[in-house]
Amino acid sequence: MNRRAMKADGHVQLFLGEHDLEQSDRALAHGEVCVRTLRSPEKPRSNEDAAAVIELGDDSLVLAVADGVGGMPAAREASNVAVQTLARSLRKLSDNTPELRPAILDAVDKANHNVIGLARGAATTLVVAQLEAKRLRCYHVGDSELLAVGQRGRIKQRVVPHSPTGFAVEAGLLDEKEAILHEQRHVLFNVIGSPDMRVEVGPTLHLAVHDTVLLASDGLFDNLFIDEIVDSICSGPLVAAANRLVERAQERMRGDVKAGLPRKPDDLTVVLFRPRR
Repeated sequence: MNRRAMKADGHVQLFLGEHDLEQSDRALAHGEVCVRTLRSPEKPRSNEDAAAVIELGDDSLVLAVADGVGGMPAAREASNVAVQTLARSLRKLSDNTPELRPAILDAVDKANHNVIGLARGAATTLVVAQLEAKRLRCYHVGDSELLAVGQRGRIKQRVVPHSPTGFAVEAGLLDEKEAILHEQRHVLFNVIGSPDMRVEVGPTLHLAVHDTVLLASDGLFDNLFIDEIVDSICSGPLVAAANRLVERAQERMRGDVKAGLPRKPDDLTVVLFRPRR
């Protein structure tokens, strides 16, 4: 398995699925960031996930994960275009830009326009974390997810996937086990690459010192239950948490199908962040 990091340009790191495994562990001014992105163990083609780490100053950091919609033309190209457009748009901002929210929304809109412009029916999900002075705000389209958890495992924030099962769980019509095994698990009604795309913006969350923020593609949430994910990341060194999370997901993907347990081999991308003490 190839072990490569990313394409780096100044304060931007892009992970574009060019190798079987791309990873990075960094201590930034804002906090610690760990990235892991891996190709599915059961497919010959390239990883269709992408990720970005975008530094915008001493107090501003943007993280992103995109997952090209499988079975669609140019899925990998769509995810790459999404994170590249986001990074390019945000790096053009001046140091005295008063607020990032409009800039991020504009960048996502440009990404949608560019993916539509591929003219190949391509589509991708996108989840973005805006981190400023220990404040978190999330933006998402599709079913790539974000979790923010405390050191003792309390979930402080989680996005709702833009899917029938995601909404059914939120409404109490399905439980987590029913949703993760549901035949319509991967039906999406909101993607980058659609004229009707909409961005859901989450509330601001003030992060404590030991909180952990996770962004991930559905390769994680299709193979591990939420309590397994939280248990993997809520405590211990962040690098160890990233490795533990990936190992558990890959073990599930490579194992035999067992009653009541999820298993769906897929590309896997996780980005973990903890604020600076």
